[in-house]
Amino acid sequence: MSFRYWTAIALLAVTALVLHARPNADRNPSYAPLAKFPDTVAGWTGTDQPIDQDTLDVLGSGEFLSRTYTGSSREQPIDLFIGYFPTQRTGQTIHSPKHCLPGAGWSFDSSRYVNITDTGNQPHRVGEYVITDGDHKQFVIYWYEAHGRSVADEYAAKFYLVADAIRMNRTDGGLVRVITPVDPGEGIAGAKDRAEAFTRQLAPMLPRFIPN
Repeated sequence: MSFRYWTAIALLAVTALVLHARPNADRNPSYAPLAKFPDTVAGWTGTDQPIDQDTLDVLGSGEFLSRTYTGSSREQPIDLFIGYFPTQRTGQTIHSPKHCLPGAGWSFDSSRYVNITDTGNQPHRVGEYVITDGDHKQFVIYWYEAHGRSVADEYAAKFYLVADAIRMNRTDGGLVRVITPVDPGEGIAGAKDRAEAFTRQLAPMLPRFIPN
């Protein structure tokens, strides 16, 4: 087994031990339900997409938003998924898209971590990926959001989960995922620019739904 595998196992074990050792009730600030997330983002108009029960069963206890945003008729759409877990104390932690997307038939062509500065001049550490399924390519941005912190790496997110459970008695957190198709006429660069521009507009809206 790889070092990365055993690191993940150790982090999960430590997370479970710490969360069970802490008081049973998390300290949670108030937050708005994701159903009230703006359906217009910088000129993009959103349409909610249903989430089937099998997927909800896998995701666990939390709030979830799946929405497709469309701009001009010439632009490819943007799919937004947000999951917010008010507590992860029960061992039901956020699922990484690195595990979910391959299960849906997508393979990862490239990956990197980058910093994106939003329209409120706040930095966000995110993962950027190009995924492929046959002739179809998509550009993906995702990150973990909790307590005013944006984290791209799932192992770092687990570390902060344990640290914040000890320091703040909070285990809430969210996952934000932005996906847009790669149009052959625009290439990966065009899809990247579109996804990043949307993310810059989106990010300042998050604290109302994923509390700092």
